[in-house]
Amino acid sequence: MVRTARPPSAGSHNRLGELYEQYARFVASFASRMLTRPDDVEDVVQDVFLLAVRKLDDLEDKSKVRGWLKTVTIRLAGHLLRLKRVRARFGIEQTTSAVEDMLVAPGATPEDRASLRELLSVLERMPTDLRIAWSLRYMHEETVESVAELTRCSLATAKRRIAAAQRIIDQELSDA
Repeated sequence: MVRTARPPSAGSHNRLGELYEQYARFVASFASRMLTRPDDVEDVVQDVFLLAVRKLDDLEDKSKVRGWLKTVTIRLAGHLLRLKRVRARFGIEQTTSAVEDMLVAPGATPEDRASLRELLSVLERMPTDLRIAWSLRYMHEETVESVAELTRCSLATAKRRIAAAQRIIDQELSDA
């Protein structure tokens, strides 16, 4: 049986506009801490809300919308990161760290900027599952339990991913 997307209801366009206005900045902020290019963030935001069009009628419980948006953003960002890694392996796409300006604190020293650039470079080369878990924990300040829930893995797996990512970061940055 082939499933077809159900067409949006008459009021869906207005509701989608309201949902976008209310949550677009949240989704973009969330995605920007996992992705390194502003264009990628914009793509993920658009894709999240394209999915929301199809799921709008299922998103009646307003208390669950934010969590649903987080989960979808993580999945789409992870998919994009995996795709980019494959493309980079075959020389189809260059990776860059253009997100630095979005993450750097006002008044940051050149040394702070250099450290951030190094961290972003390490994150860019890291396996996607580790990168996402670490980013959720330390850049989004999610609890380990929340990381497990958002990435749909066990608590033990979330802890292992975060720890493995931290080991990679510590090793790479100490060698620099």
